[in-house]
Amino acid sequence: MHFAQVRNYVFYRSGNTEDATDIAQETFLKVWEKRNLIQPEKVKGLLFKIAGDLFVSHYRKEKRSFQFFNHYFFDEKGNSPEDIMAFNQLKENYEKALVNLPEKQRTVFLLSRAENLKNSEIAEMLGLSIKAVEKRMTVALAHLRKFLKK
Repeated sequence: MHFAQVRNYVFYRSGNTEDATDIAQETFLKVWEKRNLIQPEKVKGLLFKIAGDLFVSHYRKEKRSFQFFNHYFFDEKGNSPEDIMAFNQLKENYEKALVNLPEKQRTVFLLSRAENLKNSEIAEMLGLSIKAVEKRMTVALAHLRKFLKK
């Protein structure tokens, strides 16, 4: 039921679809093993907590760069070479900006922009207040604006 959300959450933190799927599966396995001890109304928050912990554990062992744009493609058909070059430059700058964005802000930004989640949904998912989500989003947008103006 929540698999896609957990997987996307880990993907936004890691940038790797295979790792996101593996961590999401491991998360559900851990919850399944303790299913008798878990209150049903708290399962969603627990899933995200476990997924976050597994992600941190995994990436402390392996330092990897975030490559968000590897999953998106630009249709070059019918575009001028200048358009293609401008897109590639924008893509490169955006990727650098996302990599340099602190993980907490990047996660909130991508959940909001890529998943179209509301701040209240993000807050519930991450176990934060709505104000904390708003603050992280404000910082993320300011960072991206500054980085992309260069």
